[in-house]
Amino acid sequence: MTDRDPQNLIRIARENGQDAHAVPLDLGVRVRELRKARDWTLEQAARQAGLARSTLSKIENGQMSPTYDALKKLATGLEISVPQLFTPPRPGQVNGRMAVTRTGQGTPQATVTYEHELLADTLTKKQMLPYRARVRARDMSEFDGWVRHDGEEFLYVLTGVIRLYTEFYEPVEMRRGDSAYYDASMGHNVVSVSQEDANILWVTSLI
Repeated sequence: MTDRDPQNLIRIARENGQDAHAVPLDLGVRVRELRKARDWTLEQAARQAGLARSTLSKIENGQMSPTYDALKKLATGLEISVPQLFTPPRPGQVNGRMAVTRTGQGTPQATVTYEHELLADTLTKKQMLPYRARVRARDMSEFDGWVRHDGEEFLYVLTGVIRLYTEFYEPVEMRRGDSAYYDASMGHNVVSVSQEDANILWVTSLI
């Protein structure tokens, strides 16, 4: 197995999502997190809040204690209330995160049997790992055993024809538009049975 096998892509994604140890709330850190969650630069956030870029930078770096007027401007610019500036995010709280991956701009990860394109790779602490895969394998003999890992998985055929092999079921031939949802701890592999390499969308749970 190499670091680019499917199991390791999922392991790395899970490790990137592990929570850090709780620390006392720091206003500067909180403001920076809120800004980055919106994917704003210092200039963009300062403009939204009506503050000078240097002022916002000093607040984020703990070099300035903001006045209440500055706090109100910050909260208004971030579209939250002033108390929320001092409240750490709760599990499940909506934080407005979003990542757009343009066609062909995902992070490539090639294996012997698949060519993966990781989607939304800029987001950490994801609860799902979405990726496109070009299925190069044509026979089960090309795999070094079953692929299996914790969690559940959703597969959707984008182009071509595949055969989904699983540990406890008969092989299933699937075409464009077909999908499958399965327990990923059950051994599973996919091969292309069409003349061209098939393309599929995979979404794997990370919790």
